[in-house]
Amino acid sequence: MAAEIVNPRSDSDTGQDGGVEPLDSFDPAFALHRGGKMAVQATVPVRDKDDLSLAYTPGVAKVCSAIAEQPELVHDYTWKSSVVAVVTDGTAVLGLGDIGPEASLPVMEGKAILFKQFGGVDAVPLALACTDVDEIIETVVRLAPSFGGVNLEDISAPRCFEIERRLQERLDIPVFHDDQHGTAVVTLAALRNAARLSGRSIGDLRAVISGAGAAGVAIAKMLVEAGIGDVAVADRRGVVSADRDDLTSVKRELAGFTNKAGLSGSLEDALAGADVFIGVSGGTVPESAVASMAEGAFVFAMANPNPEVHPDVAHKYAAVVATGRSDFPNQINNVLAFPGIFAGALQVRASRITEGMKIAAAEALASVVGDDLAADYVIPSPFDERVAPAVTAAVAAAARAEGVARR
Repeated sequence: MAAEIVNPRSDSDTGQDGGVEPLDSFDPAFALHRGGKMAVQATVPVRDKDDLSLAYTPGVAKVCSAIAEQPELVHDYTWKSSVVAVVTDGTAVLGLGDIGPEASLPVMEGKAILFKQFGGVDAVPLALACTDVDEIIETVVRLAPSFGGVNLEDISAPRCFEIERRLQERLDIPVFHDDQHGTAVVTLAALRNAARLSGRSIGDLRAVISGAGAAGVAIAKMLVEAGIGDVAVADRRGVVSADRDDLTSVKRELAGFTNKAGLSGSLEDALAGADVFIGVSGGTVPESAVASMAEGAFVFAMANPNPEVHPDVAHKYAAVVATGRSDFPNQINNVLAFPGIFAGALQVRASRITEGMKIAAAEALASVVGDDLAADYVIPSPFDERVAPAVTAAVAAAARAEGVARR
């Protein structure tokens, strides 16, 4: 079976009870979502009794028996190796927060059709009616035999860190929290190209990240892995540093591998002389703080819908400006990463997605820009057809190199 991108709408819908106009009569977003954004489509015909006897009983029994004797055959004779579970508990949905599993479904459907559209990967939305960490883990472990990978989505921090870690320990298929790692991969790709444009390397840069949640922590880890000169992370209370006594276990770990300069104080203090600002927290950064950054700085203000620094302000001081929005150049969009990353991992039946595979994805994504590199083009468009094949190939090669590929 394959998830098909469809737009099922009924022109004959007469509206809600009492003659109230349906929401989609005046709002195109509701019109597009009526009936959902997905359907299931067969990949084999069932036209007559011969087809039926092969697709179902008795023919299917031969395949089931073979898989029972050689479990690895499930990858060859079912859709397992080409399908991902998109799992959420609805606690951190886009900018909407904890809205619950039912309300999260439009986003999870959207994620699934992006998997298909941009990576050729089938995906199934699974919105769970539980928020307890142990219950989520046990639920996903029990569902895992049906899937080749698990994409965790919109699960609040810090719970998301433990859920991902424990699931990967228990499962032999890739587990990937896109809010963390997808964001980090695309950010690193854009930063590599911004550095190249200015004749510098990652190692020449000092970065400041606003936000110590899922994305901020993952970006910091990936930048350190990629050789950043230094990176400091700030939360609501200021720079995350080892001398603070209010840190969670995740932030204590973060303090251990970031902030080599030993900065303290506010985000604004840390930005003085910094080469890079990366915003994944919302809020607003004062113009005076942006003005205090180093000459030729980069501002990646990725909060949606309102960037931490409006591009009009950022362009006064920064050499390269990126946001999370599609209506400005240089959109840092996770869709540039996760379809190709999973496609590459599934292609080689990887048991996990390693840091090396993520960095390979970032390098491949950066390379797509090539000689067209410019201040308003440090990251390609999601609709650039070169993106997914480049990321897929790089991730598959890295999986083989790191010994997690099984074919």
